[in-house]
Amino acid sequence: MKDPRRHASDPDVIGQTAGLVNFLRDMVHSSHQRQRDDRSREHLWLAKLPAPVSRPAPRSDGLLLKLDHVPQCAPPDLPDSLDGWVEPARCLDPDGGDPPLAEEGPGTELVRAASGNIVYDGEWKEAILDTRTADKRQRIAAKVGTWIDQCGDKGFQAIEPDNFDSFTRSKNLLDEADAQAYIKLLSTRAHADGMAIGQKNTVELSGNRVENGLDFAVAEECGEWEECGDYTADFGNNVIVIEYTAEGLRDACAQFADTLSIVQRDMDVSPKGSSTYVRETC
Repeated sequence: MKDPRRHASDPDVIGQTAGLVNFLRDMVHSSHQRQRDDRSREHLWLAKLPAPVSRPAPRSDGLLLKLDHVPQCAPPDLPDSLDGWVEPARCLDPDGGDPPLAEEGPGTELVRAASGNIVYDGEWKEAILDTRTADKRQRIAAKVGTWIDQCGDKGFQAIEPDNFDSFTRSKNLLDEADAQAYIKLLSTRAHADGMAIGQKNTVELSGNRVENGLDFAVAEECGEWEECGDYTADFGNNVIVIEYTAEGLRDACAQFADTLSIVQRDMDVSPKGSSTYVRETC
């Protein structure tokens, strides 16, 4: 079956003819023009080759230049000055543009009074982490979790997070529920890394140690304050006792020398050889 004859005035015929004429015109023009004019540059670019790249030499196979594959490097770590201001994950895409800055920078996870001032632990002069909301607890635990992971990678068998009892020094801005909700996140992370996790002091919460996922206790001065038995009631013999006075050591040893790990240290935990170094056992 033959195609129907089309008239020269047919718009489709006119369009195709114009396209063919333009194509032939471009071919004629290109035959008289260099597709790339390198005459002004000659081979000056060879002088700018990176040091690992050898200059090309004539070869029988016609190969001009051969470059070794350079694998893509991992992006550098964010500088400390941007910690808390930029989300690291937003920096992984090289084509993603500049990552946005957070509306609030570092310090949003710290407890603040109604005046906006940071609340400090009066005894240790340390800012207190704000664990009052689930969002803040998650952000804090994510950061601390990286340190926990490092301990696991280095072969540690257990960790003991400090300041479980900071709610007692927060001017009533934190409570027991905040502390326990936060420690549960850390215990989950530690167990995922194959490590045990300990409770630091805070004997009043020892009864919840199973619910909080805590495996042992580090009890400071329980001999001094006659609290060692309160820890063993919930943790059994999984209690490490640290005393800072000879009297506290004596009292702890009198009851638990055969069942618990007990040591007296100086308050500053000075290195051996220091004039203030103290280390005594039962």
